[in-house]
Amino acid sequence: MKYGFDNEKYLKIQSEHIKERIAQFGNKLYLELGGKLFDDHHASRVLPGFQPDSKLRMLSQLSDHAEIVIVISALDIEKNKVRNDLGITYDMDVLRLRREFQNRGFLVGSVVVTHYNGQSSAEAFRQKLERMGIPTYYHYIIDGYPTNVDLIDSEEGFGRNDYVETSRPLVIV
Repeated sequence: MKYGFDNEKYLKIQSEHIKERIAQFGNKLYLELGGKLFDDHHASRVLPGFQPDSKLRMLSQLSDHAEIVIVISALDIEKNKVRNDLGITYDMDVLRLRREFQNRGFLVGSVVVTHYNGQSSAEAFRQKLERMGIPTYYHYIIDGYPTNVDLIDSEEGFGRNDYVETSRPLVIV
């Protein structure tokens, strides 16, 4: 059987390309990854040869330069949204992911709570994280996003969000 996806080639080429991009952008690259970083069984089903942990293995080659920022929506915290595959709420999954990443040698620098609009459950979650010593930031809902560019690009738009401090050249969101 011939695979349509060369996992080793992916690991090599992607990590080299990321290093080039870090250098190209002044030694700071923000990389948002869609899908799961590990246990990605969907990708491994649709791309024969792709391993469920391919993304994480590729990023492991860069772990000394990488910092992970975990993002969760305040709306999901408020709804007590559950991951059907694991049977846990999204806020508890943040703690699970943090542990998993740290156990694999990654620095998890902080958590960002998006879509924040004063939700008490999000505030309680932030307090819990901060008691654990985890820096936590709010990013607010912006009315008219993504079409109201004048508001988005103002102090009341993106300017209202907490500034997320990072310490490494590669920031994985």
